[in-house]
Amino acid sequence: MSKVIFVTGAGRGLGTDIARQALAVGHQVVATGRRPEQVEKTLGGPQDNLLVTKLDITSLDDAQAAAQAAVDRFGRIDVLINNAGNFFAGYFEEITPDQMRQQIETNLFGPMNVTRAILPLMRKRRAGHIITLSSSAGIIGQEFCVAYAASKFAVEGWMESLRFDVEPYNIHTTVVEPGFFRTELLVDGSTIWPEPTIDDYAERTTTTIAAWKSMNGRQTGDPAKLAQALLAIAAQEKPLLRFVAGADAIEGVKGKAKELLAQAEASRELGGNLGHDDVTA
Repeated sequence: MSKVIFVTGAGRGLGTDIARQALAVGHQVVATGRRPEQVEKTLGGPQDNLLVTKLDITSLDDAQAAAQAAVDRFGRIDVLINNAGNFFAGYFEEITPDQMRQQIETNLFGPMNVTRAILPLMRKRRAGHIITLSSSAGIIGQEFCVAYAASKFAVEGWMESLRFDVEPYNIHTTVVEPGFFRTELLVDGSTIWPEPTIDDYAERTTTTIAAWKSMNGRQTGDPAKLAQALLAIAAQEKPLLRFVAGADAIEGVKGKAKELLAQAEASRELGGNLGHDDVTA
Protein backbone atom coordinates (compact mmCIF):
# COMPACT_ATOMS: atom_id res chain seq x y z
CA MET A 1 0.00 0.00 0.00
CA SER A 2 1.39 3.37 -1.03
CA LYS A 3 2.22 5.78 1.79
CA VAL A 4 3.21 9.41 1.98
CA ILE A 5 6.68 9.39 3.54
CA PHE A 6 8.31 12.58 4.82
CA VAL A 7 12.12 12.35 5.05
CA THR A 8 14.48 14.90 6.58
CA GLY A 9 18.08 15.19 5.45
CA ALA A 10 17.27 13.70 2.05
CA GLY A 11 20.06 15.43 0.14
CA ARG A 12 22.73 12.86 0.89
CA GLY A 13 23.62 9.73 2.80
CA LEU A 14 20.92 7.59 4.36
CA GLY A 15 18.20 10.13 3.64
CA THR A 16 18.86 9.83 -0.08
CA ASP A 17 18.73 6.03 0.11
CA ILE A 18 15.42 6.16 1.96
CA ALA A 19 13.86 8.58 -0.55
CA ARG A 20 15.11 6.65 -3.60
CA GLN A 21 13.91 3.28 -2.33
CA ALA A 22 10.56 4.67 -1.23
CA LEU A 23 10.00 6.13 -4.69
CA ALA A 24 11.10 2.89 -6.34
CA VAL A 25 8.41 0.87 -4.56
CA GLY A 26 5.64 3.37 -5.30
CA HIS A 27 5.45 5.57 -2.21
CA GLN A 28 4.89 9.30 -2.41
CA VAL A 29 7.89 11.05 -0.91
CA VAL A 30 8.43 14.45 0.65
CA ALA A 31 12.21 14.86 0.49
CA THR A 32 13.52 17.76 2.52
CA GLY A 33 16.84 19.45 3.09
CA ARG A 34 18.46 22.82 3.68
CA ARG A 35 19.36 23.00 -0.05
CA PRO A 36 16.32 21.70 -1.96
CA GLU A 37 18.01 22.16 -5.34
CA GLN A 38 20.69 19.70 -4.23
CA VAL A 39 18.06 17.26 -2.95
CA GLU A 40 16.23 17.34 -6.28
CA LYS A 41 19.45 16.90 -8.25
CA THR A 42 20.50 13.97 -6.08
CA LEU A 43 17.14 12.25 -6.53
CA GLY A 44 17.14 12.67 -10.30
CA GLY A 45 14.95 15.70 -10.90
CA PRO A 46 11.16 16.27 -10.75
CA GLN A 47 8.91 13.21 -10.39
CA ASP A 48 5.15 12.80 -9.98
CA ASN A 49 5.48 11.09 -6.61
CA LEU A 50 8.18 13.41 -5.30
CA LEU A 51 7.92 16.73 -3.51
CA VAL A 52 11.21 18.43 -2.69
CA THR A 53 10.99 21.26 -0.21
CA LYS A 54 13.31 23.34 1.93
CA LEU A 55 13.70 22.38 5.58
CA ASP A 56 16.28 23.44 8.10
CA ILE A 57 15.17 21.26 11.00
CA THR A 58 16.32 23.85 13.54
CA SER A 59 13.57 26.18 12.26
CA LEU A 60 10.04 25.48 13.44
CA ASP A 61 8.75 27.85 10.74
CA ASP A 62 10.52 25.76 8.09
CA ALA A 63 9.03 22.59 9.56
CA GLN A 64 5.51 23.96 9.55
CA ALA A 65 5.86 25.24 5.99
CA ALA A 66 7.22 21.87 4.79
CA ALA A 67 4.40 20.00 6.50
CA GLN A 68 1.81 22.26 4.88
CA ALA A 69 3.46 21.83 1.47
CA ALA A 70 3.27 18.06 1.90
CA VAL A 71 -0.43 18.18 2.73
CA ASP A 72 -1.13 20.57 -0.13
CA ARG A 73 0.57 18.18 -2.56
CA PHE A 74 -0.36 14.72 -1.26
CA GLY A 75 -3.21 15.33 1.20
CA ARG A 76 -1.60 13.68 4.23
CA ILE A 77 1.62 12.42 5.82
CA ASP A 78 1.66 8.76 6.82
CA VAL A 79 5.27 8.31 7.93
CA LEU A 80 7.78 10.82 9.25
CA ILE A 81 11.41 9.73 9.17
CA ASN A 82 13.55 12.06 11.28
CA ASN A 83 16.93 11.37 9.69
CA ALA A 84 18.82 14.69 9.58
CA GLY A 85 21.57 15.28 12.12
CA ASN A 86 25.25 16.02 12.66
CA PHE A 87 28.16 15.10 14.92
CA PHE A 88 30.24 17.37 17.14
CA ALA A 89 33.21 15.20 18.05
CA GLY A 90 35.62 15.79 20.89
CA TYR A 91 36.34 15.58 24.59
CA PHE A 92 33.97 17.44 26.88
CA GLU A 93 36.41 20.14 28.00
CA GLU A 94 37.25 21.00 24.39
CA ILE A 95 33.64 21.31 23.25
CA THR A 96 32.43 24.84 23.87
CA PRO A 97 29.06 25.51 25.51
CA ASP A 98 27.88 26.98 22.19
CA GLN A 99 28.89 23.82 20.31
CA MET A 100 27.10 21.65 22.86
CA ARG A 101 23.96 23.72 22.41
CA GLN A 102 24.27 23.47 18.62
CA GLN A 103 24.53 19.69 18.90
CA ILE A 104 21.40 19.46 21.03
CA GLU A 105 19.62 22.02 18.82
CA THR A 106 20.17 19.92 15.70
CA ASN A 107 19.91 16.34 16.95
CA LEU A 108 17.15 16.78 19.55
CA PHE A 109 15.22 19.99 18.99
CA GLY A 110 15.48 19.52 15.21
CA PRO A 111 13.42 16.31 15.07
CA MET A 112 11.18 17.73 17.79
CA ASN A 113 10.43 20.73 15.53
CA VAL A 114 9.51 18.52 12.60
CA THR A 115 7.44 16.18 14.75
CA ARG A 116 5.70 19.15 16.38
CA ALA A 117 4.68 20.37 12.91
CA ILE A 118 3.46 16.99 11.65
CA LEU A 119 1.98 15.33 14.73
CA PRO A 120 -1.26 17.38 14.76
CA LEU A 121 -1.92 16.26 11.17
CA MET A 122 -1.47 12.62 12.15
CA ARG A 123 -3.54 12.99 15.31
CA LYS A 124 -6.41 14.54 13.34
CA ARG A 125 -6.41 11.51 11.04
CA ARG A 126 -5.87 9.07 13.94
CA ALA A 127 -3.04 7.47 11.98
CA GLY A 128 0.68 7.87 11.53
CA HIS A 129 4.16 6.60 12.27
CA ILE A 130 7.10 8.61 13.59
CA ILE A 131 10.53 7.06 13.00
CA THR A 132 13.50 8.86 14.52
CA LEU A 133 17.14 8.02 13.92
CA SER A 134 19.07 7.78 17.15
CA SER A 135 22.35 5.84 17.33
CA SER A 136 24.02 3.08 19.27
CA ALA A 137 25.65 6.11 20.93
CA GLY A 138 22.19 6.89 22.29
CA ILE A 139 22.40 3.71 24.35
CA ILE A 140 26.14 3.28 24.89
CA GLY A 141 28.40 6.14 25.96
CA GLN A 142 31.62 6.37 23.98
CA GLU A 143 34.92 8.22 24.16
CA PHE A 144 35.09 11.42 22.09
CA CYS A 145 31.28 11.43 21.75
CA VAL A 146 29.98 13.34 24.77
CA ALA A 147 28.02 15.94 22.79
CA TYR A 148 26.65 13.47 20.24
CA ALA A 149 25.79 10.87 22.89
CA ALA A 150 24.09 13.51 25.04
CA SER A 151 21.88 14.50 22.11
CA LYS A 152 21.06 10.91 21.18
CA PHE A 153 20.42 9.76 24.76
CA ALA A 154 17.93 12.65 24.90
CA VAL A 155 16.32 11.45 21.65
CA GLU A 156 15.90 8.02 23.23
CA GLY A 157 14.07 9.43 26.25
CA TRP A 158 11.90 11.68 24.13
CA MET A 159 10.84 8.94 21.71
CA GLU A 160 10.35 6.30 24.39
CA SER A 161 8.02 8.66 26.26
CA LEU A 162 6.31 10.09 23.15
CA ARG A 163 5.02 6.60 22.48
CA PHE A 164 2.63 6.85 25.44
CA ASP A 165 1.42 10.30 24.40
CA VAL A 166 0.35 9.25 20.92
CA GLU A 167 -0.63 5.57 21.20
CA PRO A 168 -4.29 6.43 21.94
CA TYR A 169 -4.50 8.10 18.52
CA ASN A 170 -3.19 5.13 16.54
CA ILE A 171 0.17 6.82 15.99
CA HIS A 172 3.20 4.54 16.19
CA THR A 173 6.74 5.45 17.17
CA THR A 174 10.05 3.77 16.36
CA VAL A 175 13.48 4.85 17.56
CA VAL A 176 16.35 3.51 15.45
CA GLU A 177 19.80 2.73 16.87
CA PRO A 178 22.24 2.13 14.02
CA GLY A 179 25.79 1.01 14.55
CA PHE A 180 28.50 1.98 12.06
CA PHE A 181 27.07 2.42 8.57
CA ARG A 182 28.81 3.78 5.49
CA THR A 183 26.84 7.02 5.50
CA GLU A 184 28.25 10.54 5.31
CA LEU A 185 28.21 11.16 9.06
CA LEU A 186 32.02 11.18 9.28
CA VAL A 187 32.63 13.51 6.35
CA ASP A 188 33.65 17.06 7.17
CA GLY A 189 30.26 18.48 6.22
CA SER A 190 28.48 16.38 8.86
CA THR A 191 31.19 16.08 11.52
CA ILE A 192 32.65 19.06 13.34
CA TRP A 193 36.15 18.12 14.46
CA PRO A 194 37.63 19.83 17.54
CA GLU A 195 40.75 21.95 17.59
CA PRO A 196 43.15 20.75 20.31
CA THR A 197 43.14 23.49 22.95
CA ILE A 198 44.17 21.68 26.13
CA ASP A 199 47.59 20.07 26.33
CA ASP A 200 46.38 17.10 28.36
CA TYR A 201 43.97 16.15 25.54
CA ALA A 202 46.05 17.20 22.54
CA GLU A 203 47.70 13.89 21.70
CA ARG A 204 44.51 11.88 22.31
CA THR A 205 42.50 14.33 20.21
CA THR A 206 44.89 14.15 17.27
CA THR A 207 45.08 10.35 17.42
CA THR A 208 41.32 9.90 17.80
CA ILE A 209 40.49 12.24 14.91
CA ALA A 210 42.85 10.29 12.66
CA ALA A 211 41.28 7.00 13.75
CA TRP A 212 37.73 8.23 13.17
CA LYS A 213 38.59 9.70 9.76
CA SER A 214 40.24 6.44 8.74
CA MET A 215 36.92 4.67 9.36
CA ASN A 216 35.05 6.81 6.84
CA GLY A 217 34.08 4.72 3.83
CA ARG A 218 35.07 1.50 5.60
CA GLN A 219 32.12 1.06 7.95
CA THR A 220 30.58 -2.40 7.70
CA GLY A 221 26.94 -1.34 7.51
CA ASP A 222 25.25 -0.77 4.13
CA PRO A 223 22.94 2.29 4.28
CA ALA A 224 20.91 1.03 1.31
CA LYS A 225 20.03 -2.08 3.32
CA LEU A 226 19.22 0.07 6.36
CA ALA A 227 16.89 2.18 4.20
CA GLN A 228 15.17 -1.00 3.02
CA ALA A 229 14.77 -2.15 6.63
CA LEU A 230 13.25 1.18 7.68
CA LEU A 231 10.70 0.98 4.88
CA ALA A 232 9.87 -2.57 6.00
CA ILE A 233 9.26 -1.27 9.53
CA ALA A 234 7.06 1.50 8.13
CA ALA A 235 4.95 -1.21 6.50
CA GLN A 236 4.46 -3.24 9.69
CA GLU A 237 0.99 -3.33 11.23
CA LYS A 238 2.59 -3.12 14.69
CA PRO A 239 5.95 -1.48 14.06
CA LEU A 240 8.94 -2.12 16.28
CA LEU A 241 9.23 0.40 19.12
CA ARG A 242 13.03 0.13 18.98
CA PHE A 243 15.07 -1.03 16.01
CA VAL A 244 18.69 -1.90 16.75
CA ALA A 245 20.34 -1.78 13.33
CA GLY A 246 23.52 -3.65 12.51
CA ALA A 247 25.23 -6.66 14.03
CA ASP A 248 27.69 -4.39 15.87
CA ALA A 249 24.86 -2.38 17.42
CA ILE A 250 22.95 -5.50 18.45
CA GLU A 251 25.96 -6.92 20.28
CA GLY A 252 26.69 -3.55 21.86
CA VAL A 253 23.13 -3.07 23.11
CA LYS A 254 23.04 -6.62 24.47
CA GLY A 255 26.26 -5.91 26.34
CA LYS A 256 24.84 -2.65 27.73
CA ALA A 257 21.68 -4.45 28.89
CA LYS A 258 23.79 -6.98 30.78
CA GLU A 259 25.84 -4.18 32.30
CA LEU A 260 22.70 -2.36 33.46
CA LEU A 261 21.34 -5.52 35.08
CA ALA A 262 24.65 -6.10 36.84
CA GLN A 263 24.77 -2.50 38.08
CA ALA A 264 21.17 -2.70 39.34
CA GLU A 265 22.04 -5.83 41.34
CA ALA A 266 25.25 -4.22 42.63
CA SER A 267 23.15 -1.29 43.86
CA ARG A 268 20.72 -3.47 45.78
CA GLU A 269 22.56 -3.52 49.12
CA LEU A 270 22.85 0.28 49.32
CA GLY A 271 19.91 1.27 47.15
CA GLY A 272 17.26 -1.33 47.88
CA ASN A 273 16.31 -0.20 51.36
CA LEU A 274 16.06 3.59 51.21
CA GLY A 275 12.36 3.99 51.95
CA HIS A 276 10.87 5.55 55.04
CA ASP A 277 10.80 3.18 58.02
CA ASP A 278 7.03 3.54 58.29
CA VAL A 279 6.49 2.29 54.75
CA THR A 280 6.13 -1.45 54.38
CA ALA A 281 7.31 -3.20 51.27
